[in-house]
Amino acid sequence: MTTAPARIPFPVVDEVSRHCLQEAEPETVHIEVHLPGRLDPAGLRKAFHEALLRHPRILMREARGAWYRRRYEWELTERPDVEVVTFPAPGKDALRDARTRALTTAPPLTDSPPIRLEVVEGAGRAEGSEATDVVGWGRTADRRPGSRLSDSTVLFLTINHTALDGPACLRVLATAAELYGGRDNSPAAPPVRAAEIPQDLAETPSNWSPPARVAPGAPENSPGNGMLVTELPLPHRPKGAPYTVNDQLMVATALTIAHWNREHGTPPRPLRITMPVDDRPRDTSMPIGNGTRLVEVPFSPQELTTTDLPGLLERTATRTRALKSLPRPQLGRGATLLTAPVTPVAWRAALTRGLRRAAGPWTSTTLLSNIGRIPYPLDFGEEAGRAHAVWFSAPARMPRGLTVTTASTAGRLHLALRWSRALLSHGDGAHLRDLFEHYLHTTDMDER
Repeated sequence: MTTAPARIPFPVVDEVSRHCLQEAEPETVHIEVHLPGRLDPAGLRKAFHEALLRHPRILMREARGAWYRRRYEWELTERPDVEVVTFPAPGKDALRDARTRALTTAPPLTDSPPIRLEVVEGAGRAEGSEATDVVGWGRTADRRPGSRLSDSTVLFLTINHTALDGPACLRVLATAAELYGGRDNSPAAPPVRAAEIPQDLAETPSNWSPPARVAPGAPENSPGNGMLVTELPLPHRPKGAPYTVNDQLMVATALTIAHWNREHGTPPRPLRITMPVDDRPRDTSMPIGNGTRLVEVPFSPQELTTTDLPGLLERTATRTRALKSLPRPQLGRGATLLTAPVTPVAWRAALTRGLRRAAGPWTSTTLLSNIGRIPYPLDFGEEAGRAHAVWFSAPARMPRGLTVTTASTAGRLHLALRWSRALLSHGDGAHLRDLFEHYLHTTDMDER
């Protein structure tokens, strides 16, 4: 007799995301991994399939149910419903087309697992070489000595964010790399930092006013998201500095948006930047799913200048440490209450969508998701090699309309800007990238 698949209720984050899905702007997370060599298709499919089995929580699909059910539920499957790994035809536009698919087409929640892995061979330059490229432009990434551009491979992992987040899927990819290449892909030890004492938030700007929005640029007459990826030097900081690289990225993001808004004639307003916090282990015990909690880092208009950058960096560090140390549900207590299964889920969906529209003016200005140093080697063996660039991007729906995602690999910073086309154009994205690069450089205190 066939055993019915196990079911688990949607967690809070998954339910809120499921309520608010929009076909025009799919909730996808994209991960882009650049390797200097080639992969064997059969070997990669086998390794990735085995990695899925070793992390069975990823093998899930949305269970069917009546309209009056109290919860959405995930149905756990014993094996994938569909072939996850595909090899698109190579060509000069293959890299651009894969990026476009990552933004426009989400893996369906009805198939297990809600992810896909596209393998683009001979992709050429890591960031695209054409300024007219809709979703990629930038500088050439570092490569393994002696490798050829035609030998390179790019892995595109596209994730339905209603079910999973980037760090969880990167853990699965690291397992696949170890199975494929036979080399240890255990995570590096996290940096050692002194125990953090909860900080006082007394001097933090108030959240009792709607924050600034990113000023509209030259919106495109098309739905969905645009994206730009680029590679930058990692910023330096003096030894023993009270702030981290994450704080430097936070300050650079705030100064970039303040500058952009001044250029577009927007009156100064406080900024609030959403920052995901992920406390999960990176080894094989890592819980798979949406595991980050969100905090909001505020900035007053008066402090967003470069006249006292050391002071701004220290205040930002104090705020981020305090916010990270405070116990808080993933989306706050309001979301926990909103998703309590006391009424049919269809009723809660309508209420959630209405509240989201009403709360639009109070939504944070932007989201900065700093993955940090990629903890895994992502070493696929002698022929394919080790990843030399890894990009992530997070959804950028309105009213926020812009997200900034960063990660570091091989001593370089990999930045992805993603925006709603209802807010910005590709040219606007390129200008924001230049502003970000400038302000990140100003936080480099070793240059002073």
